[in-house]
Amino acid sequence: MVIETTFKKVLDCSFKVHTELGPKLLESAYEECLYFELLQSGIKVEKQKPLPLVYKEVFLDAGYKVDLLVENFVIVEIKSVDLLAEIHLAQILTYLKLSKCKLGLLVNFNVSHLKDGIKRVIR
Repeated sequence: MVIETTFKKVLDCSFKVHTELGPKLLESAYEECLYFELLQSGIKVEKQKPLPLVYKEVFLDAGYKVDLLVENFVIVEIKSVDLLAEIHLAQILTYLKLSKCKLGLLVNFNVSHLKDGIKRVIR
C-alpha cells in the first residue's frame, strides 16, 4: 500500500533526524532537517503549505499552514514540547479534515526516545 510505504519512510526519516539532533531544539530545526531527509529519500514534500478554510464555498484565509505535506496525502505536524496536549491533536485533526487527507503524523521531537513522541492520526 502506497500510504503505508510513505508513512514508514516518514517515520524512518524522523528517527534519523532525532538520532542526529536529539531533543531540546526548536521545532523549526526539526522541520528543516526532516524536510531535507525526506527530499534526500526521493519523497515529494512541501513545507509550510498554506491550508485555506472553505466555508460555504468561499476560501477563507485562517492562517493555517501544514508543517509538512508528504506526497499530497500525509500531513506531518512537528512539535518540540514537554508533552503533547489536546490542542496539538485538534490542530492535526483540523488540518486532516480541511485537506481531506486521511493520515497524519504528530511528532514531538522533545523526548529522549522518539517512539514516545509519535502519534499516528487517522481521520
